[in-house]
Amino acid sequence: MKVRRQARIVAMQALFEIDMTSHDPATVLNERFADKELPPEGEAFARALVTGTLAHRQEIDALIARVAPEWPVDQIAGVDRAILRLAIYEIVFDGTTSPKVVINEAVELAKLFGSDSSRRFVNGALGALVAQLPDLSAQASALRHEG
Repeated sequence: MKVRRQARIVAMQALFEIDMTSHDPATVLNERFADKELPPEGEAFARALVTGTLAHRQEIDALIARVAPEWPVDQIAGVDRAILRLAIYEIVFDGTTSPKVVINEAVELAKLFGSDSSRRFVNGALGALVAQLPDLSAQASALRHEG
């Protein structure tokens, strides 16, 4: 398995645990790295994904509400919520990986860790997000310049 996919798995699992338990993010990540050895670039990528996602969690949750309005964020399954938060961070705020690749990776995570319907839900929500990207990119840029 590729290093970046392994890093995304670690990041998603860490985000899930942090969301469900309110444990300290640094401690959770260190425990995850002890369980799953990653090369230094994988650890750095996973750490950047988690810290970036947590830093933008309010904005990300607002985007989830926008692309999946029939599901209040707190009622989305925890695994699906962690996957969506991670993918939305990568697409909207990080921007170093193409949206198509991020969506594919998110769908793979949903297949591995989610329920039978997770794959379709994640794919649909992220597809709706990408359809709105021009508007969202302008908003994200404005948010980055404010902070």
